[in-house]
Amino acid sequence: MDWLNNICWLTDSYKVSHYRQYPPDTENVYSYFESRSGSTYPETLFFGLQYWLKQYLVGPVVTQQKIDEADELFRAHFGMPMFHRAGWEHILNKHDGRLPVEIKAAPEGTIIGESNVLMTAENTDPEAYWLTNYLETLLVQVWYPSTVATQSRAMKGVIAHYLAETGDPSLIDFKLHDFGFRGVTCPEQAAIGAGAHLVNFRGTDTVAGLVWLRKFYHEPMAGFSIPAAEHSTITAWGREHEVDACRNMLRQYPTGLVATVSDSYDIFNCCAEIWGGVLKEEVLARDGVLVVRPDSGDPPTVVVRVLEILAEKFGFSINSKGYRVLCPKVRVIQGDGIDFAMLGRILSAMQDAGWSADNLTFGSGGGLLQKLNRDTQRFAFKCSSARVDGKERDVFKQPITDSGKRSKSGRLKLVMEQTHTGSYLKTVPASDPREDQMRVVFRNGELIMDQTLANVRDRSAKGIITPAGE
Repeated sequence: MDWLNNICWLTDSYKVSHYRQYPPDTENVYSYFESRSGSTYPETLFFGLQYWLKQYLVGPVVTQQKIDEADELFRAHFGMPMFHRAGWEHILNKHDGRLPVEIKAAPEGTIIGESNVLMTAENTDPEAYWLTNYLETLLVQVWYPSTVATQSRAMKGVIAHYLAETGDPSLIDFKLHDFGFRGVTCPEQAAIGAGAHLVNFRGTDTVAGLVWLRKFYHEPMAGFSIPAAEHSTITAWGREHEVDACRNMLRQYPTGLVATVSDSYDIFNCCAEIWGGVLKEEVLARDGVLVVRPDSGDPPTVVVRVLEILAEKFGFSINSKGYRVLCPKVRVIQGDGIDFAMLGRILSAMQDAGWSADNLTFGSGGGLLQKLNRDTQRFAFKCSSARVDGKERDVFKQPITDSGKRSKSGRLKLVMEQTHTGSYLKTVPASDPREDQMRVVFRNGELIMDQTLANVRDRSAKGIITPAGE
């Protein structure tokens, strides 16, 4: 997207006018980013900032050509001179086009309770006081990977709960597969969202996320997939040759896992008469696992019925926790209608029917990468401190119409609070003597901290213990 990558115009229109609105002699603007609260998820998995830094902020990003192009655009946009040409040329001439800003952030992969600072930003050149919040528009987009990673982690928690009660928790890494590429708005969103999901899981069909994590998080191969059928590769054979289409899947992929969508006509007949009938011996003789995919109907009802049919045809065993597990040659994947709420409904129905969660893998598309927004975790970026004429002043808003929108004031730290029940992260004034858990990740055009997906996954897996009531 080279046509869009001009830092001078990667902002909201109204911010172009803000350099004239701060008090005279303003020297420093200090702002923070937080999840004010999560309506569904009380903790946030912070992730994705490094992409925006590397892609849009690192290095000399201001050129005379970009300044000229932005000036022309905004003159036409506002119908008058509005763009801060002198300010951007100051950055070009004094800083060689590198942004005089310092950004501190929690290490990516950190799990942080609601209403805590996740990132701070401030200008390092008094002449660029206006730049801090000019960058808000871009920096706040960290909401998207953080929300996807948070939601994916919460979904992982639901699945892990049922695996712990009914089966084998070690299977968790491949229990939620990303089907979301076609359900998002553009390839960049697909890459970012898929990368965020892969903080928690190892299964994906969104190739863009693999490329993104290679380029921005030093991960050679973040996720894995298997050969699988879609409806066109089954229905192209014609209804009268459905059995041949299914047989073809077994023979084209004679080893390993292979997934076959089986509801093109009648999912129950396909399970009973094709997989469990005509092709049963081939399924059993194959050196691998057939994964049957229903793709329509009420998911809890369909999944349980499919399990019952496959058990009747292929057999099952009872595990040490007293739940049924299908013959190891057969498993099921449910990829239709899966979101956070549906996971619990399906797994609860399975448990009630005596089935282990080991039998089922989930695929999720729009429910994983698209069924969320910035207000899911109520992300916000606010100024909390300014230096005017050499004097620091606390800055905050306190609307009488919404107490939940009161912002923090002053310079901030994120510290580790120790209690008798464990430890958790807490936002305190910068004067607090404890060590700040946020680290400088960007300063004056340079990336200071380069994190890997391995680092991020390790932090996410460890998590943070938050005492009840905190």
